[in-house]
Amino acid sequence: MNFSMAVSTHALTLIVPRTVPCTGAPDTTPVAALLARFGIDIVERRAVPVPRSLAEHRIVEVWYLAAEGGVDGLAQEFDRLADDLEIDLVFQAMAVRRRRYRLAVFDMDSTLIRCEVIDELAARAGVGDRVAAITERAMRGELDFVGSFTERLSMLAGLSESVIADIAATLPITEGMPELITTLRARGIRTVILSGGFNVFAEELQRRFGFEQYHANRLEIEDGRVTGQVVGDIVDGDRKAALLQQIASREGIDLVDTIAVGDGANDLKMIGLAGLGVAFDAKPIVRESAPYNLRYSGLDGVLYLLGAPSEGL
Repeated sequence: MNFSMAVSTHALTLIVPRTVPCTGAPDTTPVAALLARFGIDIVERRAVPVPRSLAEHRIVEVWYLAAEGGVDGLAQEFDRLADDLEIDLVFQAMAVRRRRYRLAVFDMDSTLIRCEVIDELAARAGVGDRVAAITERAMRGELDFVGSFTERLSMLAGLSESVIADIAATLPITEGMPELITTLRARGIRTVILSGGFNVFAEELQRRFGFEQYHANRLEIEDGRVTGQVVGDIVDGDRKAALLQQIASREGIDLVDTIAVGDGANDLKMIGLAGLGVAFDAKPIVRESAPYNLRYSGLDGVLYLLGAPSEGL
């Protein structure tokens, strides 16, 4: 480990989206000013490689920091500044950044894919506006997930099974997701989908991107039509948290060596359990509670929060 890594206590990851190709570095004056206000020294700044397929879409830097005093409230300050600058700023202890993660679990709808599948199904069933309004409130934590899910699901009764296949074939993939999953798997990190959505769509993502396993609600189909019910227990926030614990225990993985990523209120428990819990483009209640937030970059943003060998892994 080099000297910079030895004296650094924290790291700040800056992910700057860019809508047009450019080569100039972002203006980081406000970021440096905030660090100075807290009396934190910048030990070293490094550019972080971005996957080639995304190189024209963002600039990434990591700043290694030495904080001799307290850092209480600093992460929240960075969250506010990130919104002002419309960039992602993620403040981590070096111990979190250097950890050797072994398991990553992901919500599906509005995380791995850029839609809520139940809303897409509802639109095809002619009840899109009604279902979407309930979905939004449920994801904000304003409604009980199981009760609201059951209500929305009942509105899909009679929908043709062929519609499900059509939607599964055209899922809008979140930018950076393929690069993230490919890299995690190359690093030996197991990848799992934990979804309050439906098995057909999770299975399609597994087939395309190589997730080791998935857990999702199984739609009940009879005579080629959706019945408006699921088979088995509903995957809600409690179930996601329990599944994370069960999978980690079965694989002999400590929870501190896990990653959890999601956007909705039903993801909060698994995010809180994981060693690296990330709210991705999340609802306000999730952003306020999650240890780490990504809002302006793609899912590849998670990659830049993981340490490199040069950082003492």
